[in-house]
Amino acid sequence: MTLIQVRDVPEETVNALKARAAERGLTLASYLRGEFDRLATRPSNAQVAERLARRNRRGGPSAADTLAEIRRARAVS
Repeated sequence: MTLIQVRDVPEETVNALKARAAERGLTLASYLRGEFDRLATRPSNAQVAERLARRNRRGGPSAADTLAEIRRARAVS
């Protein structure tokens, strides 16, 4: 297994991460390993854009319809 070292992490960030780990009953190292795994499995922005471009949008609302609905909702609130 590879060792990762991160330098210059602000103390408040470390304290927040330690608190999150403690809430889950984990050590900081275990918590961060889980977060790294989660980050590594997320698709990249390019992958998300590619998936969106491949979607079949027939039958759904147009971009203009969606924008008009957003504007109507904002005007009401």
